[in-house]
Amino acid sequence: MEILEYGFMQRALLASLMVGLVAPAVGVFLVQRRLALLGDGLGHVALTGVAIGVLTSTAPVGTALVAAVLGAVLIELVRARGRTSGDVALAVLFYGGIAGGVVLLSLAPRGQATDLEAYLFGAITTTSTADVAVFAAITVVVLAVVWLLGQRLYAVSDDEEYARAVGLPVLALNMVLAALVASTVVLSMRVVGLLLISALMIVPSAVAQLLGRSFRQTVYLACGIGLVVSVAGTSTSYYTGTPSGGTIVLLAIALFLAVSALVAVREATARRRHQRRGEVHAAHPHEHGEGCGHPAVPHGDHVDYDHDGHLHAAHRTGTGVHYDEHGEPAARTGSRP
Repeated sequence: MEILEYGFMQRALLASLMVGLVAPAVGVFLVQRRLALLGDGLGHVALTGVAIGVLTSTAPVGTALVAAVLGAVLIELVRARGRTSGDVALAVLFYGGIAGGVVLLSLAPRGQATDLEAYLFGAITTTSTADVAVFAAITVVVLAVVWLLGQRLYAVSDDEEYARAVGLPVLALNMVLAALVASTVVLSMRVVGLLLISALMIVPSAVAQLLGRSFRQTVYLACGIGLVVSVAGTSTSYYTGTPSGGTIVLLAIALFLAVSALVAVREATARRRHQRRGEVHAAHPHEHGEGCGHPAVPHGDHVDYDHDGHLHAAHRTGTGVHYDEHGEPAARTGSRP
């Protein structure tokens, strides 16, 4: 494994593994709440935090985390207490974060803002040992909160009015979720970049929703998909020389398109099979019975007849006899290979 011989790739793979687990675990709640763009909004607020870190010559990860969490709490307060709708508040957060970052970075001495692209688009190979330690701490905290409060967060995300009616602290839980999103944004900015983090939070969750049969199963699937595309995208970017963030997101989108197509084909096939089995053959040109030439197949409390590869069951009504199609003989009786 050539890729594991280099220290920077070992750190990059560790970072991608953590991001792949955390981003979908939080993003699945955003998909449930239809707040897919919240990650983008907080990503732009984190840009202001990065600019503050550049100006003060402190760790940009720490200042970005503080700025993103404060922005997340502020938007929840505005949405809950103010008269501004959620989408307007998110737009203000979105553009305010960009404007603040641009203005503050313009005040930095020449040469200090050269690493801005690493935060906007991701530069996973520049991840340091200190970054990995910070990312590990954020990962543990976020996953622990999701594990402990997952059911309550789901209740609030699914129906705020019901959650409030049963006595759940809706505002506090919304702030917790917003803080989790902010932490995930900061965790992911060196891997996929602030401009692409929302995709890694949302796309694996969208794929999992197509496949999962329960919310718990959806969360597990989303985390598994996020882990696979993150590690695979990081490995692919090493060999192809492409940016890790863009490669990870494109793999996730390709998987989403493939799964969507397979699900659509499966549903269309199921519909056609259901329609075919539910057809009532009112005008049947042949009356089945003993000696009719078609094999009789016992089926429950009646007998079906194998007619040209289909099972037909006779039913007498006041207007005569009609025949229902009950399906393929091989599928129901095993009488055919």
